[in-house]
Amino acid sequence: MLDVNFIANDPFMSSDKIPVYFMPGMAANPKIFENIQLDPTVFELHYLSWDLPNKNESLQSYASRIAQRITHKNPILLGVSFGGILVQEIAKIIVVRKIIIVSSVKSTQELPKKMIFAKHTKIHKLIPTQLVTNMELVAKFALGDFMQKRIHLYEKYLSVRDPYYIDWSIDQIVNWEQAKAIPNTIHIQGTLDTVFPVDYIKDFIPIPKGTHSMIIYKYKWFNENLPDILKD
Repeated sequence: MLDVNFIANDPFMSSDKIPVYFMPGMAANPKIFENIQLDPTVFELHYLSWDLPNKNESLQSYASRIAQRITHKNPILLGVSFGGILVQEIAKIIVVRKIIIVSSVKSTQELPKKMIFAKHTKIHKLIPTQLVTNMELVAKFALGDFMQKRIHLYEKYLSVRDPYYIDWSIDQIVNWEQAKAIPNTIHIQGTLDTVFPVDYIKDFIPIPKGTHSMIIYKYKWFNENLPDILKD
């Protein structure tokens, strides 16, 4: 577990800037944030990336490993999709100023019925992810239907292609256990998200016509609105 007290007392970590850590969605790399531009005199941006999970590793254990890369006191964590779930788990380990999730869920109550069905039937374990060499299945789950027709884009953004990682990630999402939202969580969700439909989600900032991959193509909205959301 991360030693929060050590970090809080580290003189090399002091800064007037607001530290913001970005976590991409399942199988994605930090390039999904390439068009997000924030004032560098106000914000200090850091980009987290996925590690391969250990055999039978829990989400909590995985979150502890990723949390060790966070070297600032009271950071803001911003996670997309499965990355949004992960930053919520990290926030249970270290003290954070704020959590922002995009195209994600705040509790198991917001998971769509098809994922609840998968949890009880284990049907997701029958998905032949090891056979999906063109990433179509992963792209549908990670970026949504919008990106399916843009093969060159999800080849660019989805770089984690290890079958065990993909199987593990889907299983962690389906079996995530969080009864209620963590305080200070801000939820930004597209109204056309097909992975986590807004029909099941409460208390969020709606992005009209935003899909699951809106962090990529709705970057103008984020550039205009994120500064106030981060500073509020």
